[in-house]
Amino acid sequence: MKRLRDWMRQLGPGLITGAADDDPSGIATYSQAGAQFGFLTLWTIVFTYPLMVGIQLVSARIGRVTGHGLASNIGRSFPRPIVYGIATLLVLANTFNIAADIAAMGESLQLVVGGPPHAYAVLFGILCLLLQVFLSYRRYVRYLKWLTLALLSYVLVLFTIRIPWHLVVAHTVTPHFTLGADYLTVVVAVFGTTISPYLFFWQAAQEVEELNADPNAGALAHAPDGADGHLRRIKIDTYLGMAFSNVVAFCIMLATAATLNAAGMTEITTSAQAAEALRPLAGNLTFLLFALGIIGTGLIAVPVLAGSAAYAVAECFEWKRSLDLKLLEAREFYAIIALATLGGVALDFSPIDPIRALFWSAVANGVIAVPIMVIMMLLADDPKVMGRFTAKRSLKALGWLATGTMAAAVAAMFATW
Repeated sequence: MKRLRDWMRQLGPGLITGAADDDPSGIATYSQAGAQFGFLTLWTIVFTYPLMVGIQLVSARIGRVTGHGLASNIGRSFPRPIVYGIATLLVLANTFNIAADIAAMGESLQLVVGGPPHAYAVLFGILCLLLQVFLSYRRYVRYLKWLTLALLSYVLVLFTIRIPWHLVVAHTVTPHFTLGADYLTVVVAVFGTTISPYLFFWQAAQEVEELNADPNAGALAHAPDGADGHLRRIKIDTYLGMAFSNVVAFCIMLATAATLNAAGMTEITTSAQAAEALRPLAGNLTFLLFALGIIGTGLIAVPVLAGSAAYAVAECFEWKRSLDLKLLEAREFYAIIALATLGGVALDFSPIDPIRALFWSAVANGVIAVPIMVIMMLLADDPKVMGRFTAKRSLKALGWLATGTMAAAVAAMFATW
């Protein structure tokens, strides 16, 4: 146990960012892909891993080198309307995402213990908000890191069902392409879930938080001593965090493909619905692991979604922002966290279908991600921003490949509509 604690202590923003990527809404997207197209979309998870690593490394480096978050850097280098527009879209998309995540958590708890799902949703929303407001950054991150273990439930699911591994390997290493609008829309939704704007803003902001939490540390652009060690830690953290994220996503897609798609159940709209559908097909243990995993990952993702929106808005207006600050020291920052979290809870009581809105927000994230990624790559290659720590050739190639791939996927989706 001590060795595990020591190892976990070395990980941070990258691990939590990766875990937050597999939020209940992401689980719904992966479940929908597996249920609707079986093993034909497995290749997307493997394909997006290096792209995800590349773009998240860029965001983390920007935060650590400059000592400022992503929105702050965009505002310093580009016209203010650009950063205002990005922050507005981020808050709206994240609020819908929070609504769907909290609804899925409430429904999942109802499936396990019974009771009113809306009441559970309210309790989960309030719990996430209180933890962010009243826990120090260090303690809060410690809890989030341990919560990432909840995602192992989706790895365990594979040991409870029968899987045709020869088909899995074949479809994983051989990409399947079709110009059907439904297929391309799901692919873009998967891309938009794995390579999502809120993850860029969160990881950059957390590197700044790590920087501020260490009184002996400084932004690398101004205090380059020990830069190699810091950048190496970021690299290991990001590689492992994104690998963890994509392994879990792969397991979810594989489990639903081997069970739901094989049984002809191709219409899945929520993660809780996927969990319930698994019960008669794969047994109570599979159902329980799937349902509890939704709750665990939701407790990670909701704070990340609300926090990334708050960091972006606070950086736009140069408000005080840090999870280490008390409520009255950063009122505007915590107000945005409360607005996004409680706004998400309120949406669950409105006529708006948050689940349907969520799928389209995942598609919208894929579209919005492209210009944000372009801006990030320009920042990472600008000596005025990064000093002597501009992105190396290999990282630039990976980042631009990720950007070009997202742009091509979005263009293909629009072309088929």
